[in-house]
Amino acid sequence: MNIQGKKVLVTGHNGFLGSKLVNRLVRDDAEVVTLTDARGHRIDLRNWEKIQDTFDAVDIIYHLAAVTYVPLSFKNPREVYEVNTMGTLNILELARQRDVEKIVYTSSYVYGKPQYLPIDEHHPVNPFNPYSRSKLLAEQLLEAYNNDFGLECVILRPFNIYGRDQGADFLIPSILEQLEKGQIKLKDCEPRRDFIHVQDVVEALILALNVKKDFDVFNIGNGISYSVKEIVDKIIYLYGKSVEVDCAKEKRKNEVMDTVADITKAREELGWEPRIDINQGLSDVLEGLKR
Repeated sequence: MNIQGKKVLVTGHNGFLGSKLVNRLVRDDAEVVTLTDARGHRIDLRNWEKIQDTFDAVDIIYHLAAVTYVPLSFKNPREVYEVNTMGTLNILELARQRDVEKIVYTSSYVYGKPQYLPIDEHHPVNPFNPYSRSKLLAEQLLEAYNNDFGLECVILRPFNIYGRDQGADFLIPSILEQLEKGQIKLKDCEPRRDFIHVQDVVEALILALNVKKDFDVFNIGNGISYSVKEIVDKIIYLYGKSVEVDCAKEKRKNEVMDTVADITKAREELGWEPRIDINQGLSDVLEGLKR
């Protein structure tokens, strides 16, 4: 799909991923619009009255906005479900009413403890916290709007996104924040995750517009997992200074010890594959700290 001249709504446009997607869309000459009122104030995803009065027409929607902090999903599950699930319903209804050509949705890791590795899109879903449950419910709403109203939907399931400007609540920013203090304290160094750089995710979002099926789901990852300790060691090596590391060995409830994405489908059907390996990505993040 040629994005040039298309009116594209990006929810979560100021976020870690959304801001980088907006930059790419503007570079590709799309007309980007956002969920803001006449005064430039953000419109809450839960406020259907304001959302439905926002646009006369939209060609494409990228729905990225969500509450993403897992601990908050246990402290305030109502807010997480309202924003992530009911907010998605509002965006879908906007898409239905405006005859949107396609909606691209960023979901999350929804597979729970893996039955096999690497994890492909046919792996059973088994969300294990309110956040991942809210994202899976949103996926089911997208499928329902596809089945009932013919709305074309593409769902991306990124594994562990990282990159510059990510919030301090996530693993790599929390390591970097402690790095300059000379001591890194971690609860558990053993879990392994599949880390994918944010710019590679942006590329997947762009290529998702070319999906021919009217409903499809793609895993987005690197296809390699690294333990927390391996990530720390890589960061310290790139940092070039000695740093003390303390692992408390505190296991989280329902901890998943390893996740690896099978990205065969994205490679074959989207023509996408990650271009930034973990060493390049971490180097870029560290370089960003110096600015």
